[in-house]
Amino acid sequence: MRRLLASLAVLGTVSLAFAASAGEPWQNAIATGLGKPGIAMPGGVYCVGLPRPDLNVTLDGMQLKPSFALDSWLAFVRHGGGNEVMVMGDLVLTEDEVSPVMRRLVENGVEITAIHNHLLRASPSTLYMHVSGHGEPGKLATVLAGALGASRTPIGGETAGGSPPSGKTEPASAGEGPVPAKATAPDPDLDTVAIDAAIGRKGKVNGGVYAVSVPRSETPKDHGMVVPEAMGSAIAINFQPTGGGKAAVTGDFVLTADEVNPVIKALRASGIEVTALHNHMLDDEPRLFFMHF
Repeated sequence: MRRLLASLAVLGTVSLAFAASAGEPWQNAIATGLGKPGIAMPGGVYCVGLPRPDLNVTLDGMQLKPSFALDSWLAFVRHGGGNEVMVMGDLVLTEDEVSPVMRRLVENGVEITAIHNHLLRASPSTLYMHVSGHGEPGKLATVLAGALGASRTPIGGETAGGSPPSGKTEPASAGEGPVPAKATAPDPDLDTVAIDAAIGRKGKVNGGVYAVSVPRSETPKDHGMVVPEAMGSAIAINFQPTGGGKAAVTGDFVLTADEVNPVIKALRASGIEVTALHNHMLDDEPRLFFMHF
């Protein structure tokens, strides 16, 4: 843990509390279409977390909590002056779910912007499908719900858990999200004060995981639209306690091309695995790469 904190310091660089309620009309249309409410976040973003507690995933002998690396999420923001929204999201899927979910999305005009792994050696293997689309709120949400219906993703009810995007919390948590944790969430068995001091950003407890989100200094754009932190544009770092004050850690760094290899070297120098490197968007500015560790 000390080596990890030191590395994060050198780099310098959320159970969802779902409110079933009285949001704006476009938000209510999304909640109805998806069959699950979300929560309003800074930047005019409306986020819906879709954790996968149905998946029993282990990695190096440890069972992963949904909020550690198994959270699907969808983030919506109003687009233009009319009754239209843009959605970006990340869907956690098993290998047999990828093709049927993709087929339903493509048939209904939702773009696939990336499909990749986040983890190595996990059993069963999980894949992560990033999506992007725009349309009338209720219709778009219904399309997304129909696509998720081709998977075993639990939908419906005010289910606790989930941390869109990829664990990045509210201007705090993959992820690996922009949603505040419950105020009553117990502190994990970790020195969170030391974590906050090393990273320079206060985290939040998210489903038994300590999640930290670190936005970039610039605000990225995709297709000319600003992509707020709450839509997945921030660095995510998740700590799952393993006992004795230690933790397993995962997340992703959001990097420009010139930052990729220096960060790889800094992580590897402290024995931290780099598990994936890829894009999440197709027309982003600046061009950003997401490095999972």
